[in-house]
Amino acid sequence: MSDYDHLLSEPERDLLFMLQRFAADELMPRAAATDESGEFVHAQLADLAALGMMGANLPERWGGADISAHALFEAVAAVAGGCGSTVSALTAHYLATDSILIGADDDLRARILPDAAEGKLLGAFGLTEPNHGSDATWMETRAVRQDKDGQPGWLINGAKMWTTGMHAASHLMCFARTSGKDGDATGITCFIVPANDPGIKIEEWLWTFNMPTDHPRLSITNVWVPEDSYWGRIDHGLGLGQSFVHQNRIRQAASSLGAAIYCINESVKYARQRKPFGKPLATNQGIQFPLVELQTQCEMLRWLIRHTAWQMDQMDHKTVEKEISDKVSMCNYWGNRLCCEAADRAMQVHGGMGYSRHKPFEHIYRHHRR
Repeated sequence: MSDYDHLLSEPERDLLFMLQRFAADELMPRAAATDESGEFVHAQLADLAALGMMGANLPERWGGADISAHALFEAVAAVAGGCGSTVSALTAHYLATDSILIGADDDLRARILPDAAEGKLLGAFGLTEPNHGSDATWMETRAVRQDKDGQPGWLINGAKMWTTGMHAASHLMCFARTSGKDGDATGITCFIVPANDPGIKIEEWLWTFNMPTDHPRLSITNVWVPEDSYWGRIDHGLGLGQSFVHQNRIRQAASSLGAAIYCINESVKYARQRKPFGKPLATNQGIQFPLVELQTQCEMLRWLIRHTAWQMDQMDHKTVEKEISDKVSMCNYWGNRLCCEAADRAMQVHGGMGYSRHKPFEHIYRHHRR
């Protein structure tokens, strides 16, 4: 047991054990077919909901599992070891529900979060636009006050891009400028919009290097929402958005770590079994040394993520952004690189079979090469 394992409660340990078995027995056997077909992982998410994972980032009050950031990191890593497409959908869902948990009032949380925790509602996150990515303060999507049938509300027009999970989402977290001028950090509000609104149109699906696409470019035309359909404060949505992005990045790092460990373990197992010229591959130092180095880096990353997650458990989300955003970024940056290196090494160790789709390594590389 490590110095951090004592921080896990008995229910958290039980959850991790179930997820490790679930990833090996249920996710991994379906991963290749999911990647090939491009179908959304509805069945896998339903199974995760039954295990409590769809609300694992939420307090018990809102139907969640109420587990620590440390336990959630371990849980996401376990899921990632089974299927990249599933863990991607899961963390995208967390990003949307985090936004409501952190920024919404209790009435809005009560309307959405319990169903989201059961997997009945799925969220998508709409910040990036066709012409604006990291320069989010220049977004072109606009929301203006407009009454409808005597009810106050907002009329939204604009476009979004890379809105992961929109083909299955029930709600879109849509950022729009509500005041100020281009470039102002204030004046941006996040609205919760029903994804089936007729004014939301998928213009195209953006196929990517990493997986069958669930990232569309969408247009938003004359979408009206009631006055209470925003979270946080009017004009102050961008700051909150940056806060819960940190929550998601530590989970992405955990996802990369879980996949990297899988690649290393499979490579070690294969190198012991494969016997070219009458002796195991594992007897060659050219096989041993790179895997040992990768395993060492995985252990170092695991401790960095554990310590960062433990720190996050001691802080509110605003303090996380101010004090340890650099640590969160370090975890995410190195997790992505390490996973790609581990997947590449696994392909080399497995030879021609490693490069094929009969093994999951090329999919893992594509999925984590961000």
